[in-house]
Amino acid sequence: MIVELSVIIPTLNERDNITPLIAALDKALSAMKWEAIFVDDDSVDGTVELLREIGQRDTRIRCLRRIRRRGLSSACLEGMGASNAPYLAVMDADMQHDETVLPRMLEILQAGAVDLVVGSRYIEGGGTDTWSSKRLFLSRVATRAGQIVLRTPIRDPMSGFFMITRELLDRAVHRMTGKGFKILLDLVTSVDGAVRFEEVPYVFRNRQFGETKLDILVAGEYLLLLYDKFFGHFIPARFLMFVTVGTFGALLHLAILGALLSYAGVAFYVGQTVAAFVAMAFNFTLNNIFTHRDRRLKGLTYVKGLASFLAVCSIGALINVLVADSLFDQAIPWWAAGLLGAIVGSVWNYAVSSSLVWKRNA
Repeated sequence: MIVELSVIIPTLNERDNITPLIAALDKALSAMKWEAIFVDDDSVDGTVELLREIGQRDTRIRCLRRIRRRGLSSACLEGMGASNAPYLAVMDADMQHDETVLPRMLEILQAGAVDLVVGSRYIEGGGTDTWSSKRLFLSRVATRAGQIVLRTPIRDPMSGFFMITRELLDRAVHRMTGKGFKILLDLVTSVDGAVRFEEVPYVFRNRQFGETKLDILVAGEYLLLLYDKFFGHFIPARFLMFVTVGTFGALLHLAILGALLSYAGVAFYVGQTVAAFVAMAFNFTLNNIFTHRDRRLKGLTYVKGLASFLAVCSIGALINVLVADSLFDQAIPWWAAGLLGAIVGSVWNYAVSSSLVWKRNA
């Protein structure tokens, strides 16, 4: 079968949405030759089994099951790579994206004036249904950050609903990171040269079945992607995330130290020691969740990793003090000596912990 359009749909525990979504696609795309490629991150609710059953009856439905791999962007890339179609659409499996807009998207691409059509919630005719003011505010902040990175006037760079030409994918794919959950941002910033695009409005619907995948981990992945796109050519994004975590750890350290001195009446060295170890444990936990999410330690390896991290950071603290003290003795201003000591200590902590604590498995 010659396929005109491949719809790439990443899934994770979306069984209840599969049948109504396929029925909706069948109705919306009845006038064209299409296929749906579901890329599943090893769901445990029967999503894969249902897709295989449907695929036996309907050859337009394909399922790629990924084992020990997670991530919406990387799933979309694998789905696109498995397609031979000249046009590729990306949408969620939760029925929140309006499938009836797909024919209009394809029509615009086939006209040849643009390479990308974005389903937008933030242009006239679009909307977000019944979002709370808090969720809308967070979305606006993330959208603004995305627009700064893109340096293009796309109104909804956070959209997970779009369609591209095969040629645009080929221009971008070798530069894409595959990180995080906002593949559109990754795609557009990876293209060498200008991207011709158009936005079409749609109303983001409420989820009917299953649970949302948006959580603090997703926010961390987005921040990591922004770091990579802003500074990735100069400073590793992981290092910047490591420093971000370290900043929160330093604030926690000061809060604990202050509380112990003010309310517990402990000696300074006792408070400093307790605060330091709590902050290092805090930093390890956040780095394990965010900075090294793809190498996350669990179970016994988590305990061993924590012990190794404490040892590494203890040496890093010593290096920090020695470097700062040496510079201060050479008449370097105290603030500059302290800052340079902290930078050297941070580089040590990041480099050694990355290679020893979160080393890749062979």
